[in-house]
Amino acid sequence: MARKHSKRDPYGDLDREDEEQAPPPVPCWLCGRPTGQTIVWHHPIPKSRGGRDVVPMHPICQQTLIANFTNSELQRHGMDVEGLLANPAVRKFVDWVANKDPDFTAPLAKKQR
Repeated sequence: MARKHSKRDPYGDLDREDEEQAPPPVPCWLCGRPTGQTIVWHHPIPKSRGGRDVVPMHPICQQTLIANFTNSELQRHGMDVEGLLANPAVRKFVDWVANKDPDFTAPLAKKQR
């Protein structure tokens, strides 16, 4: 009886990849939308301030945090998302990005100094 797939066929596993299902996307820590192809592992408490924990985020969400908060402010908020969302600029951003595609990206305002 003939084999269905050759032992030495380098492309024999391609059809098996279709059968395997990708794991469900993890939600973004800041906006709660499912993450897309690009996931940034963000330190809510900056590494320079002793932070070790990481959370999944969209790149655009991380850029928003960096543009609106200093490391000291991020350290004070810690893992408290609600405290970050109390900032009007961050709340406005999250409301705006809520219906966008998970891989959506756009230029953001520079950090105000």
